[in-house]
Amino acid sequence: MAMAQIKRATPGQDYYQRKRAAGKTHKEAMRCLKRRLADVVYRTMIKDTETSLLPTP
Repeated sequence: MAMAQIKRATPGQDYYQRKRAAGKTHKEAMRCLKRRLADVVYRTMIKDTETSLLPTP
Protein backbone atom coordinates (compact mmCIF):
# COMPACT_ATOMS: atom_id res chain seq x y z
CA MET A 1 0.00 0.00 0.00
CA ALA A 2 2.82 2.41 0.86
CA MET A 3 4.68 1.68 -2.38
CA ALA A 4 1.56 2.42 -4.41
CA GLN A 5 1.15 5.69 -2.51
CA ILE A 6 4.65 6.97 -3.31
CA LYS A 7 4.50 5.99 -6.99
CA ARG A 8 1.43 8.10 -7.76
CA ALA A 9 0.40 11.67 -7.06
CA THR A 10 -1.35 11.08 -3.72
CA PRO A 11 -1.29 12.69 -0.28
CA GLY A 12 0.91 9.75 0.73
CA GLN A 13 3.50 10.75 -1.85
CA ASP A 14 3.48 14.31 -0.54
CA TYR A 15 3.95 13.03 3.02
CA TYR A 16 6.83 10.78 1.91
CA GLN A 17 8.52 13.64 0.07
CA ARG A 18 8.22 15.91 3.13
CA LYS A 19 9.87 13.25 5.29
CA ARG A 20 12.67 12.82 2.75
CA ALA A 21 13.16 16.60 2.62
CA ALA A 22 13.38 16.60 6.42
CA GLY A 23 16.45 14.39 6.14
CA LYS A 24 15.00 10.93 6.66
CA THR A 25 16.33 7.99 4.67
CA HIS A 26 14.08 6.04 2.30
CA LYS A 27 13.50 3.33 4.92
CA GLU A 28 12.72 5.85 7.65
CA ALA A 29 10.32 7.79 5.43
CA MET A 30 8.61 4.54 4.37
CA ARG A 31 8.24 3.52 8.02
CA CYS A 32 6.59 6.87 8.77
CA LEU A 33 4.25 6.51 5.79
CA LYS A 34 3.31 2.95 6.76
CA ARG A 35 2.52 4.09 10.28
CA ARG A 36 0.39 6.92 8.97
CA LEU A 37 -1.51 4.55 6.66
CA ALA A 38 -2.01 2.07 9.51
CA ASP A 39 -3.44 4.88 11.64
CA VAL A 40 -5.89 5.81 8.88
CA VAL A 41 -7.03 2.20 8.50
CA TYR A 42 -7.40 1.81 12.29
CA ARG A 43 -9.44 5.02 12.62
CA THR A 44 -11.69 3.86 9.76
CA MET A 45 -12.23 0.48 11.42
CA ILE A 46 -13.09 2.10 14.76
CA LYS A 47 -15.48 4.55 13.12
CA ASP A 48 -17.15 1.70 11.23
CA THR A 49 -17.49 -0.34 14.41
CA GLU A 50 -19.03 2.56 16.30
CA THR A 51 -21.60 3.25 13.62
CA SER A 52 -22.46 -0.39 12.97
CA LEU A 53 -23.23 -1.09 16.62
CA LEU A 54 -25.87 1.60 16.89
CA PRO A 55 -29.34 0.23 17.53
CA THR A 56 -31.79 0.70 14.69
CA PRO A 57 -34.82 2.83 15.56
